Amino acid sequence: MCSIVGLQGNFKVDDIIQMLKVSKNRGPDSSGIYLDKIYNDIDLDELDDDNSHPIAFGHNLLSIYDFNDRISKPQPIANDNLVLVFNGEIYNFPTIRNFLSKVGVEGEIKSDAEALLHLIDFYNKKLDLLKAVQSAIRLIDGDYAFAVWDGENLAIARDPLGVKPLFYAQNDNLKGFASSKLSLNEVGFSEINTLKPEHILYNWEDIAPAQPIHEKVFEGDVAKIDKMLRLSVLKRVDGLREIGVIFSGGLDSSYLALLLKEMSQNIPLKITLYAVGVEGSKDVEAAIYASKFLNLELKICEVTEELVRQALPQVVKAIGDDNLMKVGVGLTIYFATEMVARDGLKVAISGQGADELFGGYKRYLQSFVDGTLNYDLRVDMSNMYHVNLERDDACSMLNSVELRLPFLDKSLVELALNIPDNKKIVSMHDEMRKSILRKLAFEEGLDYEIAYRPKKAAQYGTGIDKILRKKIIKDTDISQYL
Repeated sequence: MCSIVGLQGNFKVDDIIQMLKVSKNRGPDSSGIYLDKIYNDIDLDELDDDNSHPIAFGHNLLSIYDFNDRISKPQPIANDNLVLVFNGEIYNFPTIRNFLSKVGVEGEIKSDAEALLHLIDFYNKKLDLLKAVQSAIRLIDGDYAFAVWDGENLAIARDPLGVKPLFYAQNDNLKGFASSKLSLNEVGFSEINTLKPEHILYNWEDIAPAQPIHEKVFEGDVAKIDKMLRLSVLKRVDGLREIGVIFSGGLDSSYLALLLKEMSQNIPLKITLYAVGVEGSKDVEAAIYASKFLNLELKICEVTEELVRQALPQVVKAIGDDNLMKVGVGLTIYFATEMVARDGLKVAISGQGADELFGGYKRYLQSFVDGTLNYDLRVDMSNMYHVNLERDDACSMLNSVELRLPFLDKSLVELALNIPDNKKIVSMHDEMRKSILRKLAFEEGLDYEIAYRPKKAAQYGTGIDKILRKKIIKDTDISQYL
């Protein structure tokens, strides 16, 4: 995970510097800027430039990969007439690199950003920039947000499910984009838009996906879900030596932990579980039980009123909302990733998305009764990017920790959304819900108590919601932190 920012129009170089400074937590390892040329590994307090520029890019790097054949490189980067800033992961990086080698691209490609830049450049030799970007993103499998400039045209794109954030704003004199709303606030924008998943902002015009996903009818073996989830997890830990798991002891996080443990028998991967909750809370008790069953190391943040009060201002500011439900979940992510960062890890796995795919929330019982379950799941999945994903991303990046979400692999999502309703909820009295996922997890090795633990929302299972409602808001107006 990194931070990308950009401005076009009437601006000062100090504006782009300030945008980078307020999002430095997203990429503490290196900073770079493109003006008339690229300045990488810069000190944001020392760059002095009073010249005018038509466009500027900025990048803060969170360095994750450090292997011989794949590394995290400072950005922006350039090739021929193209300049690019990139935030995210390309999970089929080796495939893209091999493709580029076969079509004659020379030189070493060691980073995801380089692979994407050369891929766009390959198509751009025959197509305009918009079509080149559209052709490139049809080939890549990943979670990403990026911007590319060819000297005349600007294209800004976001991944199909909106896992990586991307915001933009414009007025009569200035246009800008950023990974964080705070960066755009910093240079005076008040009305900020979210770029929709799989959309491209081309010269500041919103271009919808060229080829929408067609609905299908699923008739295959449900074991495909387990196989695709395994592949999704494997892609998201490839090249890592250590991984954290945001862990509640429930079905979703325990299933992911189980798969990770099985993979660690064949690849060198250290797994640590991170749970959050007040002393004796449901999530803490469940996490302790599940970690013992899985025989994996568990670390717990014991939440107190004092801890909540300390973290509240920055969490509310980061998510840009004082809704207690959002704040409660945000605090859970913040406390968990704070432990992850303290251990020196930069990546954590989360079970986000499983409820929207398999009907986990209680409200889906009514959808099942009404015969609208799969429609409602599709609606919720299409809105996840601004309901859940941007919140979780903002809170994890306060600690410079990247969240990876195996349940939100595009291929898995397409498969799961086309499974018939009665595979997810078996009857109007199915209080457990997520039937197919529970069955698979149990068959793969989770014990009954874990696989069939009732759904408990994070803010309630941790006890954080009770602290907020019964103690904090009695004497604190949390809207002051917005």
